[in-house]
Amino acid sequence: MQTTQPATSLPENLPPSSSDATTEPSGAGQWHSFHIIRRNGSVVSFEPGKIAVAMTKAFLAVSGGQGAASARIRELVEQLTAQVVNALVRHRPSGGTFHIEEIQDQVELALMRSGEHDVARAYVLYREKRAQERARDTAANTQSSPPQEKPGISVLDKGARRPLDMALLRKTIAEAATGHGEIIDVDAILEETVKNLYDGVPVEEVYKSAILAARALVETDPAYSYVTAGLLLHTIRTEVLGREVAQSAMTDGYAQYFPEFIALGIESGLLDAKLGQFDLVRLGQALQAQRDHQFNYLGLQTLYDRYFLHVRGRRIELPQIFFMRVAMGLALNEPEREARAIEFYEILSSFDFMSSTPTLFNSGTLHSQLSSCYLTTVSDDLEGIYDAIKENALLAKYAGGLGNDWTPVRALRSHIKGTNGESQGVVPFLKVVNDTAVAVNQGGKRKGAVCAYLETWHLDIEEFLELRKNTGDERRRTHDMNTANWIPDMFMKRVMEEGEWTLFSPSDVPDLHDKYGQEFEKAYLAYEAKARSGEIKLFKTIPALSLWRKMLSMLFETGHPWLTFKDPCNIRSPQQHVGVVHSSNLCTEITLNTNESEIAVCNLGSVNLSAHMKRNEAGQFVLDHEKLQRTINIAMRMLDNVIDINYYAVEKARNANMRHRPVGMGIMGFQDCLYKMKVPFASQAAVEFSDQSMEAVCYYAYQASSKLAIERGAYSTFKGSLWDRGILPKDTLALLREQRGGYVDTNDSATLDWDALRAHIQQHGMRNSNCVAIAPTATISNIIGVSPCIEPTYRNLYVKSNLSGEFTVVNEDLVHDLKALGLWDEVMVADLKYFDGSLARIDRIPAELRERYATAFEIDPTWVVECAARRQKWIDQAQSLNIFMAGVSGKKLDHIYKLAWVRGLKTTYYLRASGATNAEKSTGRGGELNAVSSSVPGAAAGLAAAPALPDAEVVGAVCTMRPGDEGFEECEACQ
Repeated sequence: MQTTQPATSLPENLPPSSSDATTEPSGAGQWHSFHIIRRNGSVVSFEPGKIAVAMTKAFLAVSGGQGAASARIRELVEQLTAQVVNALVRHRPSGGTFHIEEIQDQVELALMRSGEHDVARAYVLYREKRAQERARDTAANTQSSPPQEKPGISVLDKGARRPLDMALLRKTIAEAATGHGEIIDVDAILEETVKNLYDGVPVEEVYKSAILAARALVETDPAYSYVTAGLLLHTIRTEVLGREVAQSAMTDGYAQYFPEFIALGIESGLLDAKLGQFDLVRLGQALQAQRDHQFNYLGLQTLYDRYFLHVRGRRIELPQIFFMRVAMGLALNEPEREARAIEFYEILSSFDFMSSTPTLFNSGTLHSQLSSCYLTTVSDDLEGIYDAIKENALLAKYAGGLGNDWTPVRALRSHIKGTNGESQGVVPFLKVVNDTAVAVNQGGKRKGAVCAYLETWHLDIEEFLELRKNTGDERRRTHDMNTANWIPDMFMKRVMEEGEWTLFSPSDVPDLHDKYGQEFEKAYLAYEAKARSGEIKLFKTIPALSLWRKMLSMLFETGHPWLTFKDPCNIRSPQQHVGVVHSSNLCTEITLNTNESEIAVCNLGSVNLSAHMKRNEAGQFVLDHEKLQRTINIAMRMLDNVIDINYYAVEKARNANMRHRPVGMGIMGFQDCLYKMKVPFASQAAVEFSDQSMEAVCYYAYQASSKLAIERGAYSTFKGSLWDRGILPKDTLALLREQRGGYVDTNDSATLDWDALRAHIQQHGMRNSNCVAIAPTATISNIIGVSPCIEPTYRNLYVKSNLSGEFTVVNEDLVHDLKALGLWDEVMVADLKYFDGSLARIDRIPAELRERYATAFEIDPTWVVECAARRQKWIDQAQSLNIFMAGVSGKKLDHIYKLAWVRGLKTTYYLRASGATNAEKSTGRGGELNAVSSSVPGAAAGLAAAPALPDAEVVGAVCTMRPGDEGFEECEACQ
């Protein structure tokens, strides 16, 4: 049989890694600074061509090499080889050493991501077979005692050569395994570590080898992630303290180093000198060294790479010191600052609550920009437009996420009185906004992030919908910023009733921007009459259903613009007496007033809901109200402090924040709570828990703000607010029904004493105009190791890529349950990889478990909306609600987004669509993933018939940004 020769030269798009790459584009010289450690410890040159050879053999072993298949294999192998090499050299641009297992891991990952599951599975099983053979050979030739020093192995330690201390190395690994002793094979990690060493290896490389050895075992048991974190922590301690210190010695170590850290930080110009005025001995003694064991590998690596302060590249923070630094920064103005700092530290370091990323970045520093989100309104003149762009840059510089309201800017072809010319519309300016977001990358920590909002009646709305398309005039495309529709209820009514919709320029209908509800409808109808009579010349009338279909098509094709609803955001706003909500923020959870003189600001943090569960007398997990109330009281105080401590780059932001004092406390770990309760996400029980848990969170948040008002005074614009009038967020559902005249179908049940809280608020006021908003928690949930915000599990096993590298993520709850059934083994790991982390096709797993651990794309999105609707009735702002959908169709999209509107949701966020290949591999017994059916709660009668998108649009580019992908955490400007 003839086969195509495997590719031995490198694809042209592989990155150069040395100065001679241009003269040797495909030769070995390009890779002279990279080496491979083989399993026998020998070090050889890195030759990417061998990766292509091995991958080609894997393909041919599965599919053969006849005809067109061979050509396809050759092309695919070149692409995958490029991916593997890119992944390897990405974090070592100047050269480095790879272990052979690391390379094979990347090959396996590339095969899985390419959808070549048969080849990947064969590759996995072959590796496992070879590993077992090596283990048998080792057992036959060695004693069962722990590995001894490798003959001739010495290490370089601060320039001096000394023998490798095997006993110390084993002790360090064992200490990293604290709390997981029955699960972790310390000797296996030690053996693998030593296997990867060579004579004269730098001592720091020894511990890197140990980290790699432990990390490689994470997929076999999530406990190895904590061991890997423990080993990483050892290297961090060595870097920070300048010497190797055991974790067991860190109770004293923390207390001794803490004052040194504060002095060094102040001296280096990083920390506020006020931190040196605290009782540092008392605070140092309050540090809880044992809490370092809470971190998994992803969480600790994220902190190390992006949060810990450093001086000339050397980290000077350790985990508990980091949390105390943040706590001190938030307690600067407290009368009893040490006591408050310890109180704040306790809920941070115990993972009960976590402040948002800007607060973690900057608290206690000289640039204490602690707020998360900024919302602006852009005025309709050239000076105002460029002032808004300048404000974007200043606010983004220190990690603020941005939401811009562009509705006031006149439309294309509108008359410009000053020049007697015609306007170019909104789009050209949005291109400048896009490029500014790229240019101002938050000090190199992460890219700038902004979302532009436009109301649905704006004459530029059709072009606005296409901003993220990959075709068309690039000067009218914004690939690096987000966009969102700001949709009035009247448009949705026209869609439901299949009516006509008229587009205007805001220069002709200026008051529509500030109107909502029935006042908007009255004004809009009057403008339509003027358009028909010829009084308004510049307008366009189109079928509302046609525009709705285009919205859904673009959402599917590009992931933008997001669908957000103007009227519920305003009708249910506590602050409607002093302004209008013109947009949401970068992540669609903030709904605050903006105008030309006020930039709305929100300060975020999230309660770890899963840490507030306890067992009742029957042994079932329930919400711990007492602990939850205590945590929220402290958290609301922290968030309120942010307002006074925060650095404001723009005066309009300071003015708004001081007047209204809004905060946005959210939740994370919702899915983890369901696992503890043994409740599937797709169930009525989950909907009820969503309702009752959010009721409790909001009740205690509003109560805490009202108690703060007794101590500190109510916010300045409290009089006349809905709070002042005794109208709480739940009560505003009646207002929404009244204004809409129908089209609101929500549950009104309650369990707590809201009348008592209403009376307390009317008597004492509120410290904060707004209190609750559920942000994505993309990064802070990684730090503490829980599921993000309110989302279902993405996959039960996958590789997560972010700025810190690639991490194997395994569902710990699933592993626990499978172990209890005796089902967790190598074959199960291989099957989870093969089926993309889904259990649906693994028959030996009980049906009850398959239902409980259904992943995001297997859950009917109706359940996600129903859970969100129950939360929304309690929340005074909104929630970042991603919609996960497999097998996207116009009918599904139409149903889900109409349902979201009818259920009273204020906003939605990303549409996460699963591609056809993934859907095929993960399909359930019924053959369909998360299909909308009338049997599911929420397939409500009365919704208009769904318009099917044309086939050409349905099979367009699927939004591929998913939780496992690098760059997914785009919204970490919020969290």
